Amino acid sequence: MRTIYVGVGEYAASKAPGDVIKTMALGSCIAVIFLDPSNGTVGILNVALPDSSINKNRILEKPGMFADTGIPVLLNLMMKNGYNGKGQLIVKLVGGASILGPNNTFNIGKRNASAVKKALGKHRLGALAEDLGNNFSRSVSIEVKTGKVTVSSPGRGQWTI
Repeated sequence: MRTIYVGVGEYAASKAPGDVIKTMALGSCIAVIFLDPSNGTVGILNVALPDSSINKNRILEKPGMFADTGIPVLLNLMMKNGYNGKGQLIVKLVGGASILGPNNTFNIGKRNASAVKKALGKHRLGALAEDLGNNFSRSVSIEVKTGKVTVSSPGRGQWTI
């Protein structure tokens, strides 16, 4: 069994049945999870910011950092792993918390959620399941073999979406 860790602004995909893909400590970031039931490919993207227009140079270095550039990059990686673009892609979203306190002026978590949904809509995709918002961080793991998505949070336990 291999564990693939995905950091902030990173993305990964696998169709190896023994693999588990994880991203840790999502605060305002959002994990975008793609599952292709037709060939067993699983992908995940860790989005940190809603819009790439704030830093065009960063797109070249880490396109997964932003919702608008990360979604197409993850879709492309899924296609490299066998997704044909025609099948039913299952999408799940996790994160987008407001962890900076009640006066979170920038509302990055909410803005990320909105931007991710808008970017997915451009590709005619929508989330089947979401665990978004609130004020606590989450970690996510996806078992490639089963497609099981497990969310955990310190002091709150773990659950499946």
